[in-house]
Amino acid sequence: MGYRDLFPDELAARVEKAVELLADCTVCARNCHVNRLQGEKGFCRGGRLAAVSSWGPHFGEEDVLVGRYGSGTIFFANCNLACRFCQNCDISQYGEGDEVTARELAGAMLELQEMGCHNINLVSPSHYVPQILEALYIAAGDGLKLPLVYNTGGYDALPTLKLLDGIVDIYMPDIKFGDDEIGERYTGAARYFTVARQAVKEMHRQVGDLEVDERGIAVRGLLVRHLVMPGDLSRTREVMKFLAEEISPYTFVNIMDQYYPAHEARRYPELSRRITREEFRRAVEIARECGLRRIYA
Repeated sequence: MGYRDLFPDELAARVEKAVELLADCTVCARNCHVNRLQGEKGFCRGGRLAAVSSWGPHFGEEDVLVGRYGSGTIFFANCNLACRFCQNCDISQYGEGDEVTARELAGAMLELQEMGCHNINLVSPSHYVPQILEALYIAAGDGLKLPLVYNTGGYDALPTLKLLDGIVDIYMPDIKFGDDEIGERYTGAARYFTVARQAVKEMHRQVGDLEVDERGIAVRGLLVRHLVMPGDLSRTREVMKFLAEEISPYTFVNIMDQYYPAHEARRYPELSRRITREEFRRAVEIARECGLRRIYA
């Protein structure tokens, strides 16, 4: 994997640069400018140490990640988004989880490898990149060799992503909304689509289109998720057009139909119902109309 090629010297340098970001935090696109090294906390409520909710083999991800033995997921607590409809709100919004040291996080990565998982799947990693890199350095030294999956809500800072160049093997952003105003209304994140577009362009520059091995397991590349929402609030056409025209028509896109009114969604009438079969069918049709050729639905 790429991080093994960078180990030890270049990977150590990336760790140092990433940790420096915590002193005036610009780790994610929030740019809270708090000193997390001194215990200050910004929007994400993350401190000096990463907080982890759970880890283990996961079989509910895309087939190209799961394979026979599962995707080795590590669920990080807290989040740099405040999605009103979050289905994992206990973890993302209420911080269910425990702080772990770099050594403990490295141990989780190595344990997942020993279990036979096909990858290390970092779920909601954007606000913990420095801590992840600290752990990765330890794990690489102890024999970690699985592909890294960066499973993000898409609100990522370009300088931080550039620190991950050559380290992350598979980027898996969820482009939630194809409109800045709507995105801010439902995630609390200013310029959501603008930021996500810039981030996904950088991700694709680093890893290209998704590649799979002879078993059909992803080894490198970009995989984009898009959750279909009621009344086309997610603005599917804008997202698909961006991917087809500005990224690649061969972008691997998972169009997801599992929206339901979770967390605070019922406070918003427009979010308070599931999507219809017709809404989902139309979203897949839009992706085809835009010229995308690798649609997972």
